Amino acid sequence: MKYSIIIPVYNRPDEVEELLESLVNQTGNFSFEMVIVEDGSTLPCDKVIEQYKGRLSISYHTKPNTGRSDTRNVGMELAKGDYFLFFDSDCVLPPQYFATLDQILSESYSDCFGGPDAAHESFSSVQKAISYAMTSFFTTGGIRGGKQQLEKFKPRTFNMGFSRAVYEKVGGFRDMFGEDIDLSIRIADAGFSIALYRDAFVYHRRRVSFRKFYKQVRNFGSGRISLALLHKGSMKLVHTLPALFLVGAIGIIILSVFLSLWFWLFPVFYTLLLLADAFIKTKSVKTALLAVWASYIQLVGYGWGFITAFVQKILLGRGLESSETLKKVYK
Repeated sequence: MKYSIIIPVYNRPDEVEELLESLVNQTGNFSFEMVIVEDGSTLPCDKVIEQYKGRLSISYHTKPNTGRSDTRNVGMELAKGDYFLFFDSDCVLPPQYFATLDQILSESYSDCFGGPDAAHESFSSVQKAISYAMTSFFTTGGIRGGKQQLEKFKPRTFNMGFSRAVYEKVGGFRDMFGEDIDLSIRIADAGFSIALYRDAFVYHRRRVSFRKFYKQVRNFGSGRISLALLHKGSMKLVHTLPALFLVGAIGIIILSVFLSLWFWLFPVFYTLLLLADAFIKTKSVKTALLAVWASYIQLVGYGWGFITAFVQKILLGRGLESSETLKKVYK
C-alpha cells in the first residue's frame, strides 16, 4: 500500500520543518509520498522543503489562498497513493507512527480511520494546557478520540486517513468549519467502515496563545450548527453541553448575587475536579492551573459560538440558505 500524506500549509515554515523531521525519523518499511500545498502563504516553506527532498518523497505546490478545505482537495487531486493521510502542519509524528498504522491496517483494515492526539513533553505549558482542554472527558466528553466517549467517534484531519476509493465516491471537503466531521458523516452514510486507531497517535501543538484558542473553539461551536443543518440527527447532547455550561454559569452568577453564595459551590467543585484531573495527567501544578483556564476558555468559547450561531442560523433562519450552498461537494 502506498500512502499519500496531504498537508495544507499557511505561513508555517517552522512547523513544517518539525513535521518533516518526524517523518524522516520513522521506523519500519513503508511507501509514501508527501503532497504539500501552500495556500497563498506570505511566509512559504519552500526553503525548508528543499532541505528534505533528498530524504523524503515530496511534491510541493503553491496556489492562491482559498482556505484549508480547498487546499486539501487540491492535494487529493495531485496525490498518487492508494490511501490518503491528513495531518495538520502543527503535528509531529512519533517514530513508530507508520509502523503502528501499517500493522493495524494489515490486521484490521478500515476504509477510513482517525487517531487521537497528545501533547509532547517538549511542548510549552500553554500548549499542554490547551491539549488537556481539548481532550479531557470533563471538557469535550472524549469525542476527540479519548478512551471515554459520549458520542460515536468521527475522525478529524489532524490525524485522519481514508482510501482513494472513499474519495472517488464521497468527494472532498466542504468549505466550512467542521469540514472533517462533515466528511466523516458522509463517509459513514456511503457505507464505508470507520475506525478509531488509538495507538496511531500524533503530537499536536495546537494554538500557541489563549486568544487564538478562544477564536478557534468559538468557530467550532458555530460550525456545529452548520453540521446540524446539513446532517439531520447529527446533533447530540454532548454538543450542547458547552452552551448549557455557559448558560448555567450566568445563572449561577445571578443566583449567587440575589439568593445565596452557596451557589458558588458548583463552579468551585468543577474547578477542583479539573485541577485534580489535569495535575494527574500533566504532573505539573503550573500546567494544571493553566489547563483549568484553558478548559473554561474552551467551554465558554464553544458555547458562545454555538449559541450565537443557533440564534442566527436556526431561530432567525439565516443558516438555511447557506446550508443549501454547502451541500455541494467538491472534488
